[in-house]
Amino acid sequence: MGTISELILGRASGKPAAAGDFVIAKVDFAMSHDGTSVLAVKAFKEMRSEKVWDPSRIIIPFDHLAPANNENTALLQREIRQWAAEQGISHLYDVGEGVCHQLLSEKGFAMPGKVIVGADSHSCTYGAFGAFATGVGATDMAEIFTSGRLWFRVPETIRVTVDGDLPIGTASKDVILRVAKELRSDGATYKAIEFYGTTIGQMPVAGRMTLCNMVIEMGGKAGIVPPDRTTLEYLEGRAVEAFEPVYAGRDAVYCDELHLDVSGLQPQVACPPDVDNVVGVEEVEGTPVDQVLIGSCTNGRYEDLAAAAGILKGRTVKCRTLIVPASRNIMIRAIETGIATDLLKAGATICNPGCGPCLGGHLGVMAEGEACMATTNRNFKGRMGKGADVYLGSPLTAAATAINGRIADPRRYL
Repeated sequence: MGTISELILGRASGKPAAAGDFVIAKVDFAMSHDGTSVLAVKAFKEMRSEKVWDPSRIIIPFDHLAPANNENTALLQREIRQWAAEQGISHLYDVGEGVCHQLLSEKGFAMPGKVIVGADSHSCTYGAFGAFATGVGATDMAEIFTSGRLWFRVPETIRVTVDGDLPIGTASKDVILRVAKELRSDGATYKAIEFYGTTIGQMPVAGRMTLCNMVIEMGGKAGIVPPDRTTLEYLEGRAVEAFEPVYAGRDAVYCDELHLDVSGLQPQVACPPDVDNVVGVEEVEGTPVDQVLIGSCTNGRYEDLAAAAGILKGRTVKCRTLIVPASRNIMIRAIETGIATDLLKAGATICNPGCGPCLGGHLGVMAEGEACMATTNRNFKGRMGKGADVYLGSPLTAAATAINGRIADPRRYL
């Protein structure tokens, strides 16, 4: 037996695999977005490859600079559309469909036991469904496009157990920020993290995606939540093919273990410029901000928008507040349920589904000296604008901050 990563990579390579082994594994699904497809296709052509291994297993969402922010971006996106059509790749999700990681999950490509590789560091998000999912560079993606396989060094695994009922005003984002504080930004370098415990078992799929999404912020290779009833219910009628869940063996060997009791956890804030510079919200309450961002592949799901609306409804924001739904479906649902109206009446601006301001390349870029409270995953200097600061928190903390123009404790409004 072994850890989930060892077992999945062993099955995908056709031979037993243990941490530290090098294997060549079959990839089930491959993803590159508008920002990385350009480089992946360039490498694909330089390798003199002519046809992709299986066009039905390649997904290309346009999300990073969508709609195009300038003529050069528009030209590059047109070239990718043309290449995808030539290759017979039907799973191209164009402008406005949403963030790559949300789309792969919504569309049923993220499934237990699968090997899913994306040309984006936050591809570890799919581990929320019990998959081995990780990010690679453009040249590696070109190899996958060509052969459907890639080499991996099987990672060691850290077992993280989280128990306790989350207190009012906290969410999965607070849990993963606390984990980052404990493990540090390099504490899981080239390691997988498996999540266990009563807190995880009570989390909806949206919360589990938040956890796995941010494993890369600790240097992690993959983040995995063992599939359970919640997973299977989400995938019913959604999964694009049959799957076989994988669970760690009783004899699984972990390189480290972390146990957290979150029953007394207060809202957490990661202060610039490091994701592990995490404090309780009370320590930074009152810090002025110029902008609030609620969205991204970390916290742009319907549950996140609903949580923010629960605080913003009937109130008025005191700073620029951007809402970026993670997908078109999420945006439609927010409109149909009235959540979008509540957010707009509060003074927030709703942007098109996509990555938006998260990477500082499109929408909501900040000026030097400005600060933002964001529900995104990274806060290093310059992430959302040269010389700008980014604080990270949950949608609840972000909403409370928006109505104050200063970092605020969401518990005061619940």
